[in-house]
Amino acid sequence: MNIKEQVQGFDISRFSAAVIGCGGLGTNAAVHLAGAGIGRLILCDFDKVELRNLNRQFFYTSQNIGEYKCDLLAHRISQYAPECNFSSVCRKIESTEDLAQLEKTDIIIIAADNIKTRKIINDFCSKSGVPCVNGSIDGFFGTAYLYVPYETPDLEAAGALEPVKENPRSVSSTAGIIGALEAKLAVDYFRGNSESYGVLLCYDDNEISSLKIRGEGYD
Repeated sequence: MNIKEQVQGFDISRFSAAVIGCGGLGTNAAVHLAGAGIGRLILCDFDKVELRNLNRQFFYTSQNIGEYKCDLLAHRISQYAPECNFSSVCRKIESTEDLAQLEKTDIIIIAADNIKTRKIINDFCSKSGVPCVNGSIDGFFGTAYLYVPYETPDLEAAGALEPVKENPRSVSSTAGIIGALEAKLAVDYFRGNSESYGVLLCYDDNEISSLKIRGEGYD
């Protein structure tokens, strides 16, 4: 029994996850998965650090402006969780082919802030059977949803592929809450906690509520 299993009561070291987007949601989801003892993390983002990111993307500093987020995040979290295997992919997801290497990944964490990427990942997961967790935020509102192919309705049914505002607000505390919820849902999946499957978690300022997404062919 390793030390993390002793402390938290479960071991997820045999599992892997890919975090798509290394911004406010991705940094929070990744650090909680690493802290929980996940065995492998793939961090994917084509973007570089900007000054406007620093209010919520706490692994980066003003000295990192202009550097690739995925490389920085992999380096920083590897110091926090050296037992985890990290890899970074500095690439923009533009088609399902860009996700081909993730077919053996246990779960995908969607921390991207655009609908096109979510649609591509939703399509990939529907065809490959790889589950995913989607997160989104706007101001003091955010959602997280665990999609398990063949067992739950997909992201479209959960409203995750609806058009969003052109410039949603990015509040640090909301990114922290939703990123942590994404990690929590991934851990639930690893532990076989089916009660979290297909449940939309909604954070609205001072409240967190849940809604079971229904769909044809699903209970």
